[in-house]
This record gives sequence, structure tokens and C-alpha cells, in this order.
Amino acid sequence: MPEHVYEYEKDGAEIYRQSFATIRSEADLAGLPDDVGRVAVRMIHACGQVDLVADVAWSEGVVGRARAALEGGAPVLCDVQMVASGVTRRRLPAGNDVVCTLDDPRTPGLAADLGTTRTAAALELWRDRLDGAVVAIGNAPTALFHLLEMVAAGGPRPAAVLGIPVGFIGAAESKEALAASDLDFLVVRGRRGGSAITAAAVNAIASDVE
Repeated sequence: MPEHVYEYEKDGAEIYRQSFATIRSEADLAGLPDDVGRVAVRMIHACGQVDLVADVAWSEGVVGRARAALEGGAPVLCDVQMVASGVTRRRLPAGNDVVCTLDDPRTPGLAADLGTTRTAAALELWRDRLDGAVVAIGNAPTALFHLLEMVAAGGPRPAAVLGIPVGFIGAAESKEALAASDLDFLVVRGRRGGSAITAAAVNAIASDVE
């Protein structure tokens, strides 16, 4: 027998149930539409911070539009592989492609030509799939800014942008810029964000199953 025996919940399904029950009891979801609330719950589950709700902002109908795009077969375009890896494929309603072009061999050259980060330059390789796509940016503010520049220049328009990059330089500003645009969006205002929260948002939109 082990010298130390700890009392803790070992049933995975029960841990899951209790986690979501705790979130719903502690988070103030009253000001959110039901569909945005479901997304917020999963994002909180990914970061453990119930005060996240206060920083969630969205355009009207964004969850429904993103869900409809996924049901229609739209791809999920991710800025980094960590976001792509966090998307639960079995939740996607149409076997949707989950795409990250950061490691494409063309990306470093594009970054040099454009004078920007590889993460931003990688979005240039989205152009043939961006129209009507669901975009999930969880790491790089430069990617979110570049997306806005692409659209403003007449590029393809995604169905929805989950703009939740994390960081101290440009993260808050890039989200404010997205919220001020005419794109359908969901953001977590301020410095907070990241791959886990962003993937959780995709997973919540992809399926109503909690």
C-alpha cells in the first residue's frame, strides 16, 4: 500500500460533471445570450477562471453563424498548432478540416517579404479557404491584425473570428480592433487568452454537448 493515500474524485465523468456544475454556480452568466454562455463555460473550464465572463465580448449572432458555417463544412483556420491540436475532431459537425499553415515551408519567405512574424505571414496561405471559414486565433496578435488588414484590403471574409490571442504586446489592441470591425467576432478583452481557451471556444460552438 502507498504510504500516503489521498481522498479525491477518481471518476472522470463525475469530475467533468462537477466541474461544469461548479462553473455554472460561480460564474455570472446572466448577461450573456444562452449560446455565448455555453461558449464562456467551456472557456472557463479551459482556464479555471470564472471572472473570464466579464471580458467576453461578441457580435450579435456570432455563435449561430459560426455553427452554421461548420455545419456547412467550413474549415477551422488556426494561427498555431496548439489551437488546432485542441480542437476535438469528433465534435465537428461535418468532419471539418482544421488547418494551421504556420509550419508550411513557404511561410518563412512570406514573413521576410512582408516584414512581419511567421504567424501573421502564414495567414496569406489561407486566402483560398478563408471565405466563410471559422478563424481561431489564440496565440499571435500579429496574426489577428494581419487578418483584419487582409479583409480591409478586399480579401475573403470569414464567417466568424474567434480572436483570443494572449500576450502583453498587441493582444488587447488586436482584440479591440476586431471588435471595432464589421466581422462577426468573439473575443476575450485584455491580455488574457491563449490556445486552450480558443480551442475550447471552437469545441463549444461545434457541438451543444457539454
